[in-house]
Amino acid sequence: MERIGFIGLGIMGKPMARNLLKAGYQLVVHNRSRGPVEELQREGAEGAGSPAEVAERSDVIITMLPDTPDVRQVVEGEQGVLEGIRQGSLLIDMSTISPIATREIASRVEERGARMLDAPVSGGDVGAQQGTLSIMVGGREEDFQRALPIFQVLGKTITYLGPSGSGQVVKACNQIVVALTIEAVSEALVLGAKAGVDPAKIVQVLMGGMAGNRVLEMRKDNFLGHTFNPGFKVALHHKDLGIALQTGRELGVPLPATALVDQAFAALEARGRSQQDHTALITFIEELASYSPQYE
Repeated sequence: MERIGFIGLGIMGKPMARNLLKAGYQLVVHNRSRGPVEELQREGAEGAGSPAEVAERSDVIITMLPDTPDVRQVVEGEQGVLEGIRQGSLLIDMSTISPIATREIASRVEERGARMLDAPVSGGDVGAQQGTLSIMVGGREEDFQRALPIFQVLGKTITYLGPSGSGQVVKACNQIVVALTIEAVSEALVLGAKAGVDPAKIVQVLMGGMAGNRVLEMRKDNFLGHTFNPGFKVALHHKDLGIALQTGRELGVPLPATALVDQAFAALEARGRSQQDHTALITFIEELASYSPQYE
């Protein structure tokens, strides 16, 4: 088995790293805060003091970070991955970042005699914990084949999509559909609830017909209970829609509904809800409707 380095042990990264440990991989981990590193060290991982040190001690390096600047800093910055990466190593970025930045970083990695895959994921914290993520992969196909056993530990639906950046483009497509679904569910529930119908009954009907969707399957308790502890934060989904809109602008593809939901997320952030789960979008619709539901 190849030795894996894992950088970024947040809501998604820590359970993903833990699944690799459980599968028997030797793991070297690094995170900006030490708590998650120490937690995984107690479970058998080795800690590292910098991304460069992770790269020096690993055959495959996985990054799972919040945004494009974070990935650039970890890979290209001082004591970054590029300072320690070895010839023949493979960098797998599982963050959700700009496809343009992905291609630029991949080029720099190749200058060092290594390779890179972009492999963003969908499935949220539950998918990360259960090892059932959807993984969308861009890069060279031979590198995808090399990484496939690792992906099979982390995910259930694993799709090779084409050259560098393809994974990030498809992740942007995924985030459009998820965001617009959350918005549609929110509108439906607020409309029905303000008309006096039990929201739980509305969800039951929606899930039984053509309106059924994975957002409701995985997040119905958030909508019904008004509990917005983050599985995926408003701020991160807002960032992802920004990537989608930027990509659409570059390609000449209008994304009118995406732009609308992007602004709804912006409004949530302005209201101080950036760290809540993205299903908190329902509260924005409630406020527009001057509707204040009562929750136990």
